[in-house]
Amino acid sequence: MLKEFKEFAMRGSVIDLAVGVIIGAAFGKIVSSLVDDVIMPPIGLLLKNVNFSELFIDLKGSHFATLAAAKTAGDPTLNYGLFLNAVVNFLIVAFCVFIVVRLVNHWIRKPAAAPAAPATKDCPQCAMSIPIAAKRCGHCTTQLA
Repeated sequence: MLKEFKEFAMRGSVIDLAVGVIIGAAFGKIVSSLVDDVIMPPIGLLLKNVNFSELFIDLKGSHFATLAAAKTAGDPTLNYGLFLNAVVNFLIVAFCVFIVVRLVNHWIRKPAAAPAAPATKDCPQCAMSIPIAAKRCGHCTTQLA
């Protein structure tokens, strides 16, 4: 059983998957930083200094200045600002994956398939379609060369 597991783990596709997951996790952190630290602050500034990570609704109806204060008080909150950050994060990751897949597909173009050799030919006498290897037309019985 241990030998079978070693063979399974050492297959190329499993190793490739592991590398992809590790790189994907690292890429996710980069994109999260891009969204939280680069993209959302200018958008918040354009919308009159709105900090999206601090947008929330206290479900008990209390008023807190920050999300951290509401969490410390133990009040249930609806964190729609964090959700907006996650949506922007997802859209950027999806767009980046789309671009990478498009580039890879462009690099790995499959050569155009050669046209298949014809399997039939036309009889010179009656113009009916007959097999290439035919010596006589099955329709008009003309002897073929």
